[in-house]
Amino acid sequence: MGLFDLSGKRAFVVGGTRSIGRAIALGLAQAGAAVAVAARTEKDLAEIAASIEALNVRAATVALDVSETEKIPRAVEEITEQLGGIDILVNVAGTTIRQPIEEFTTEEYDSIMDVNFKGTYFMCQAVGKQMMERQEGKIINIASLATAIGLPKITVYSGSKGAVGQFTRSLAVEWAPYNIQVNALAPGFVATDINAKSWENVEFKDWVENRTPAGRVGKSEDMTGTAVFLASAGSNFVTGQVIYVDGGVMAGSYWPL
Repeated sequence: MGLFDLSGKRAFVVGGTRSIGRAIALGLAQAGAAVAVAARTEKDLAEIAASIEALNVRAATVALDVSETEKIPRAVEEITEQLGGIDILVNVAGTTIRQPIEEFTTEEYDSIMDVNFKGTYFMCQAVGKQMMERQEGKIINIASLATAIGLPKITVYSGSKGAVGQFTRSLAVEWAPYNIQVNALAPGFVATDINAKSWENVEFKDWVENRTPAGRVGKSEDMTGTAVFLASAGSNFVTGQVIYVDGGVMAGSYWPL
């Protein structure tokens, strides 16, 4: 078995039917893992399951809205029954609302935090219990550029992703004795379903391309290699890290000199 070969492993991608989640689910399958996917829409689940099975690995699905945290334990049980266990957990499900802080309602605040942080937290709790028993596991949370830098009009989203980053570090320390590696993958400016309208703004697109040293907008598939690495034996001594897959945004930017 190669260092990055996931044959025999069982992955669970939460929010794995579109954009980054879909790319990661298929990437894990291409590396040999059996892949289960959770999402809200049955039609999307059927499509991703067919795409996974076309790669000659086993697929499983469960309908789940992660903001309904009381349903998480049963969803984990269903996937465990279908695959026999979960070796790799990837928390991708996320949402946002863009508006000034003075306009946010408590309901809008809760709708973002319940998916982005609360859902991630309790999914880790549910899956982590079986990983602790086996003394082995890989958890990959999805962070954001907003985990580290401030951007206006996404204050709740930024707060949720900041929480994901610090939670990842804390959980990595807490579960290190169980041989569970917990890391976060932080995408840069990536074209996804959640931000599709933003790319219609030419000024914004130009700003992103100029702000990103790589000179382009990221693609969902750009996240796949790092996800496979973090799911594999190649990352056995990597834990508690927030890894920015951002075309160089966090490294710096050009200046007119």
